Amino acid sequence: MKNLLIASFDMEIGGVERSLINMLEHFDYNNYSVDLMLYKHQGELLPLIPAQVTLLKEIEQYSTFRKSVKEIFQDKHIKIGISRVLSKLHANAKQTKISEPGYYQMQLMWKYALPFLPTIDKEYEIAISYLWPHYFVADKVKAKKKVAWIHTDYSMIETDIQLDLEMWGKFDHIIAVSEACQSSFLQKYPTLIDKVVVVENITSPKFIREMGEKEIDNPLVNDNRFKLVTVARLSQAKGIDNAVHALKILIERGITNIVWYVVGYGGDEDALKNLISKNKLENHFILLGKKTNPYPFMKSADLYVQPSRYEGKAVTVSEAQILGKPVMITNYSTASSQVCNEIDGYICELSVEGIADGVEYLTNHPEIIKKIVTNCKELNFNNEKELEKLYRLIKQVSSREVLKDVLQEVN
Repeated sequence: MKNLLIASFDMEIGGVERSLINMLEHFDYNNYSVDLMLYKHQGELLPLIPAQVTLLKEIEQYSTFRKSVKEIFQDKHIKIGISRVLSKLHANAKQTKISEPGYYQMQLMWKYALPFLPTIDKEYEIAISYLWPHYFVADKVKAKKKVAWIHTDYSMIETDIQLDLEMWGKFDHIIAVSEACQSSFLQKYPTLIDKVVVVENITSPKFIREMGEKEIDNPLVNDNRFKLVTVARLSQAKGIDNAVHALKILIERGITNIVWYVVGYGGDEDALKNLISKNKLENHFILLGKKTNPYPFMKSADLYVQPSRYEGKAVTVSEAQILGKPVMITNYSTASSQVCNEIDGYICELSVEGIADGVEYLTNHPEIIKKIVTNCKELNFNNEKELEKLYRLIKQVSSREVLKDVLQEVN
């Protein structure tokens, strides 16, 4: 039996975390002994980790990545606290050149903190880093083979490419969640073409449909307006601010029997509440907050909307399709890998006007919505065979193993 490590940040509610749970639910535990390293033992999805998985003890130094600078200093991790401050200062110095410095800051945060982070003693045959940045598995884990997962459109985020290449060079394989995600990644890192393969997010239609039937406190059930629903992190990438502006336009056009519910949480919550209030949309644009089970809300939607600025492959869109919902997504660069336009979803222009136009078009053409729903119900979303691709990669002999064997023979 092969020893395998999977590393991620935590089990807070999010698409990446749900895709990890789905993968773990379908893993081959007859051939693999799986350890899970979470930097912080927190999140509503923690109870969903399968019993066959060994959750490693939380290591205090790694838990700092989910804490504020003040908390880090209070916990007496002075050097890590200083590294966090330096990364913020460094990123802010480049803020005029970088539109969204958060990724760059996180990259620097890991770079500066690495000397103060412990190495894992146990040696693994395979180590998988499930969420960027991948420095933990790259530098602090001993493994014969290392695999990194990519979930986003890397052409849309700004990082130090040289630093990234040094990190990517320590992995044998890089897994993209879609063909479009792979393509955008290789636009930024063309020299890594031989390492990148596609393994789609594992979905569990049975689980999603069962969760969608759960009885919960759901205000959508008794709301007779046309209901738009989005499940997303409240961040710049997800475009919720554009959704607010788009709804304002729709109401100004006379489409008033409409409401937009958003399930999720994140750093932009206060700014979004202010934007909703400024546009007097309190009764039409409703932030429901964090929900452990988002599926009954999705199931109650008349139209599921993903207004993102960029995505790798949005897990929530596939989940809405599994629930038989019509979906509309913005035309981010990987959109065509997510839906076939007017077949199993609708792709609108990536802009405030585009979102408003898309919603208006679909409300005026119920036959298209009906067609999308019918097609979604006929699709087979069970893709656990995607894991076979991962198993094949694991079984391949890595270049590091070959080099190690050669050196042992020489000695």
